[in-house]
Amino acid sequence: MHRRGMAFIVAAVVGALAMAPAGAQSADKVTLTIFGAGTLAAPFKKIDEAFMKLHPNVTIQAQFGGSVKMVKQVSELGQVADVVAVADYRVIPKFLFGANGKTRYADWYAGFVTNAVTFVYTPQSKYASEINSKNWYELLSRPGVQIGRSNPDTDPSGYQTVQALELAEKFYGKPGLKDAILANAPRTNMRDTETELIAALESGQIDYLAIYLSDARQHHFKYLDLPPQIDLGDARYAADYAQAAVKTANGVVTGVPTVYAVTVPTNAAHPEWALKFVEFLLGAEGREAMAASGFGTVSPAIANDLGALPAELKSLATAWPAK
Repeated sequence: MHRRGMAFIVAAVVGALAMAPAGAQSADKVTLTIFGAGTLAAPFKKIDEAFMKLHPNVTIQAQFGGSVKMVKQVSELGQVADVVAVADYRVIPKFLFGANGKTRYADWYAGFVTNAVTFVYTPQSKYASEINSKNWYELLSRPGVQIGRSNPDTDPSGYQTVQALELAEKFYGKPGLKDAILANAPRTNMRDTETELIAALESGQIDYLAIYLSDARQHHFKYLDLPPQIDLGDARYAADYAQAAVKTANGVVTGVPTVYAVTVPTNAAHPEWALKFVEFLLGAEGREAMAASGFGTVSPAIANDLGALPAELKSLATAWPAK
């Protein structure tokens, strides 16, 4: 009787599993793929760990690099990402909204943090004891100074650096300033994302590195406190930023305030869990992690299209400012 009873229980369990909705047996284990801007690696590590602790069934696999490069992995290389987060919100509509008859990979985006452009250096950098927020452009243009930067064709930081230098020319009334500084930042000092050059700065291979303020704060680097009219970090100067334009392999890019944005691609493998992650990112714990990593937070987040924004996120966002 005992054996028959056990057999009955086993049969009942097997039968119940067979009658379960399709995917119920495997839905517990989820692997979320996140593509993010290189600058997001440090804060997202904290956010990923907190999210996985809250949801033990989820494993997050994150890849970081230049924002343009990361979105092109989706739009041109056919790679599948559940979440995409970039350092310039315009990258999402430009490459994922299906312009010029291309496949549409996204319908919305939400701005969630801000940043600014700066130059970092170490005590060993040339003129480290002299440089300040008033003479920086003179010292960075001196012969022999080595400056690192990211590639304008793959990374927003790359074209934002050039935009900042264009703005500096006008702000200080110094024609030729941009070219003089870029002469010390040749392609040999360029990488897909500026964070790849942090080791070169620390080892003394380069003297200065064009990078985001958040990274300067995270790594406790000395950095230049650039005027807000130049650093692309203050929305009040949006009209000024728009006067800077940089030609890249992907077209001409004009200056805008630096706002990071996130979306869930239309072909995400796990859209429900991806939205849960974005909800966590835009919520209090996500904002706290971003602020702790030196970013300016946007609360509530700003959405390009509230009508297209998923219902799960509507309470966490407001409409994108008209100006």
